Amino acid sequence: MRYRQRTYRQSAASRRLARRKSSRRFPPFFMNKSEYRSLLNHNSSMKVKPKKKKGLARLFEIAGQRKGLLILAGLLSAGSAVCMLVPYWAVYEILKELLSHGVNPAASDGTYMMRWGWIAFGGLVGGLILLYAALMSSHVAAFRILYGLRVRLSEHIGKLSLGYLNNTSTGAIKKTMDQNIEKIEGFIAHTIPDLVNVVATVVVMLIIFFSLDVWLTVVCLAVVVLSLFLQFSNFMGKRAREFMSIYYDAQEKMSASAVQYVRGMPVVKIFGQSVCSFRQFNAEIQAYKTFALKCCDTYQNGMIAFTVLLNSMVTFILPMGILLLQASPQSLSLAVVWLFFIIMGPGMASPVYKLTFLGGNTRDINEGVNRIDRILEKKPVPEPEHPQVPTAYDVEFRHVSFSYENTEQGTRTEALRDVSFVAPQGKITALVGPSGSGKSTVANLIPRFWDVEQGKICIGGVDIRQIATAKLMNMVSFVFQDTFLFYDTLYENIAVGSPYATKEKVIAAAKAAQCHDFIGCLPQGYETRIGDKGVFLSGGEAQRICVARAILKNAPILVLDEATAFADPENEHKMQMALQSLIKDKTVIVIAHRLSSIISAHQIVVMKEGSIVQCGRHEQLSVTEGVYKNMWDAYTSAYHWTLNKN
Repeated sequence: MRYRQRTYRQSAASRRLARRKSSRRFPPFFMNKSEYRSLLNHNSSMKVKPKKKKGLARLFEIAGQRKGLLILAGLLSAGSAVCMLVPYWAVYEILKELLSHGVNPAASDGTYMMRWGWIAFGGLVGGLILLYAALMSSHVAAFRILYGLRVRLSEHIGKLSLGYLNNTSTGAIKKTMDQNIEKIEGFIAHTIPDLVNVVATVVVMLIIFFSLDVWLTVVCLAVVVLSLFLQFSNFMGKRAREFMSIYYDAQEKMSASAVQYVRGMPVVKIFGQSVCSFRQFNAEIQAYKTFALKCCDTYQNGMIAFTVLLNSMVTFILPMGILLLQASPQSLSLAVVWLFFIIMGPGMASPVYKLTFLGGNTRDINEGVNRIDRILEKKPVPEPEHPQVPTAYDVEFRHVSFSYENTEQGTRTEALRDVSFVAPQGKITALVGPSGSGKSTVANLIPRFWDVEQGKICIGGVDIRQIATAKLMNMVSFVFQDTFLFYDTLYENIAVGSPYATKEKVIAAAKAAQCHDFIGCLPQGYETRIGDKGVFLSGGEAQRICVARAILKNAPILVLDEATAFADPENEHKMQMALQSLIKDKTVIVIAHRLSSIISAHQIVVMKEGSIVQCGRHEQLSVTEGVYKNMWDAYTSAYHWTLNKN
């Protein structure tokens, strides 16, 4: 009978297994085999997106990059906490010895008490040494993690489109990369060891307390739990998270306004304005002030209740001890324990205070981590799966349309509309038109600072989206209208164009850009640091440094956005001669407002309101009614304009 039951169970199990296999092999009745096969392939290809970690889990995920060092720091910190409690236990043993000989104190064992005194001193020294070692380990881990995080964040920002950088204030990005990351360093280097220390201290104290007297321990524990409940309900709710988000927003806006205010200081001074009259900056300061006062009004009652309750622990220990002594008035050991609790009980307030501080600090850090994650979640410019390398360097726009998008305000501004033209290799193509016509947008789209919405841009017949970003950047040199020099030496500012160039090539590029002479007059020559000891360059000198970068890079495609705008008449001709040698066999695209500089261009593309309205050479366009002729007539008339008081 048992054999039959076992056989039946085996056959039932085999039937269940067969049904599972058949359900996998054969499709449901409403599907054919091909549909079912495609469904299986789809399900197998789908990957479950891991849930994003938040709060402490996310912070510990970041800290886990150096798990070994942090585990070591935690163990050392826990050991330090235990050692720091040794003096308290020594006090208990000494009290017990003294009270046991209360009638005749001279009968007390002095050697015994001296031994416990040295044990207390040893515990204190050992705790300090272990704490130092724990902090050293956590700091090493923090600095290594922060280095990697800063590098990762910087590299990611460098891969984002200019659209994100234009829609995000410089102050907000600076605060994220500076202050928010520094707070993570504080969490890893200090908060984690302190958290382990606090937990170990509280656990050991509770073990000691419970071993001595249960009722007195319950009283202390009830006070601690009640105070923690008040604090966490005050600071860790939904309202607190909303306040923290508003706090960071207010800080970022104030930081951005401060940067703008400092940069606009010449205008502020010239027109006799003050901080208060600079309305945006003043408004952000007032908003931050209002928020800070609101926070104080919201949290002060709960904070006062928490502080008073936690600091009044002795108030609860005293009556409980009196009640216990009334039940056993002759118990000397109970009296010793009671005194120990009176001394030791308030000591629980210190780790609890530290725990609540760590909680508030962690909430602050978590908001900063969220803002770092928001940047890291921004998708960079997509890289092609199969990169292509063009063999020629003609730049072609094929029915390109593009709009600037403001994600915060949800607005779109059309910049280009169905733009088509070819900039041949070895030729000069000039882009002219009224302000706001889209000239700079055309130039910015070539190195893929943004991706086009419609149409495509090709280099040598290859869509720039199919060219690796690093390769594309190597093919394009860009001289911006607004110059930017790093706070570094002039040599390094020029060497940006080619980091591996020799000193001879850097100097040759500087000579070609007419920089060598004025650099030689500076205190330290090429090693002179911009902005150091009052060394600043004029607009024309800074522009020539940027031209030197382009000359040094020697890329096959050159984009000049008013490269000679700040040059004086004497050096403008020299720079044009230098550029003339630079552009040989290159695809050159020039954005010009000074029409005299593009008369010799092989092709002039005239733009208006984001569209191409004319195209040809100067000789043709200057005599044909249209936008270019109007601009040329205005330019020639302005050339003869003189300042007249009448």
